[in-house]
Order: sequence, then C-alpha cells, then structure tokens
Amino acid sequence: MQINGVTLSLHPSGHLLGASQVRIERQGYTCVVTGDYKRQPDSSCDPFEIVSCNSFFTECTFGLPVYSWPTVESVQYEIHNWWRKNQEQGITSVLFAYALGKAQRILAVLDDSIGPIGVHGSIEKFDPHYKAAGISLAEHSKVTPENRSEFTGRGLIIAPGSTAGSPWLRKFSPMSLAFASGWMQIRGSRRRQALDRGFVLSDHVDWNQLHQTIYETGAEFVGTMHGFTSVVTQYLNETGIRSIEVGSLRDRDEAEED
Repeated sequence: MQINGVTLSLHPSGHLLGASQVRIERQGYTCVVTGDYKRQPDSSCDPFEIVSCNSFFTECTFGLPVYSWPTVESVQYEIHNWWRKNQEQGITSVLFAYALGKAQRILAVLDDSIGPIGVHGSIEKFDPHYKAAGISLAEHSKVTPENRSEFTGRGLIIAPGSTAGSPWLRKFSPMSLAFASGWMQIRGSRRRQALDRGFVLSDHVDWNQLHQTIYETGAEFVGTMHGFTSVVTQYLNETGIRSIEVGSLRDRDEAEED
C-alpha cells in the first residue's frame, strides 16, 4: 500500500501462520522490520522471505553463539522416541508448547500412528484457522473429561506451559513432562522447570541464522531489537556492519525529555 509517498508491504517471516516482516520504502531507500522470524523448515506456515534492504531491523531473542539449533528431523526423532519409551512404561507424555505457532508446528511433524494425540483447549481453538489455510496437521483431538482415559498412559498431550502443576494436568499421572523451546539449549532451563526432557525447537533464528540473514539482505545498517541486542550490535560493528540497539535510541530520547 501507499501512504504519503511511502510504499509499505508485508512479507512472510516464517515465525508462525500469518506472521510477516514489514518492508518500508521511500525514494529508493528501503527498511525492513522483521518482527519474530525463523529460517528452519516448517510446513505449518509460509517460509521466511529474504527482502533486500538498506536498513534491517532484526530481533535478537537468541543472539548468542551458544544458541545453535539442531535439525528439525533430529528433534522430531527425539520426540517420537521419548513418546514410545513412555508408552512402554504406561506413562503419559506431556509436551509443553506455546498454544499458537509452536503447537501447530509440532503437530505438523508428529506421527499419529504411534498413539492418540490430545491438545489443550487453548490449542484446539486455532484448528479452524489452520484448516482454512490448508495446513496439514497430525490427527488430534481436544482433551475432555469424557475422553481423558484414551490418552492416559499411552498418548501424547500438547499443552501450554501455564498448565504445569494444574489439577487438569495432574489427572494424567503418571506422566513425563517435556518442553519444546529454544531455551532448552541451556540445560539449566530444563532443571529449573522440573522437566524430564527438553527439546530444542525454536520459532526464532539462532546465532548463525541471524547473521546469515543479515548478510543475505545486503543491509549496510542493522538495528537490533528484543533479546541479546548489545552482543549482536557489538559483533556487527566489529565485523564492519554499522549497527545500533534500537532500544538505546528510545532510552536516550526519554532521558533528554527528562
């Protein structure tokens, strides 16, 4: 669209269904604001699109070298193997995941022939939108008091982390708890949340993907936002790409007003 001589367009960010980057162009100068984005394959949403630009404003949620994602296929194998081993012991597999985006990404790669897959109501409510978009997900159903016994001891249940320790969740005992997140790259995160397993699956770029993306855009200026901005900014400046923390601009303006 055109707004006062500025051209505005939206481009897939690969974060989740419908998530977009914003491209802003005026008189031949182009800025791109990413929002959250990822580069790994994900059949539950459109893939990230490289958009050439002069200035690139990027998230840095996992902007540290320690964050390096394993392949999606290896994580898929780990989840299935964990589920099967729990089945053999009569244990319910409970996988915590964000209700929008992460849950559907997991459902898109699960093998529903292993056993029944149940989801929390906060996840099930998004099903019509994914179906309307033509996204194929593993066979699953909303967990209710009437069908709860179908999942106990053999099923895999996907639920938001807010259900941890809740009366709703305790009814599936005995159970094994896991969380799918980029934060699971750090073992301490799993221990602090009393999890049995942590699967490294993120809807954000890791350190290498972040810098690969910056390079591919051809941007000569990078604004860093959200996350480890100071680390990414320092690294970029030291490697010859002009960069600044966007938050520092806001903080400086507020200080000047005070």
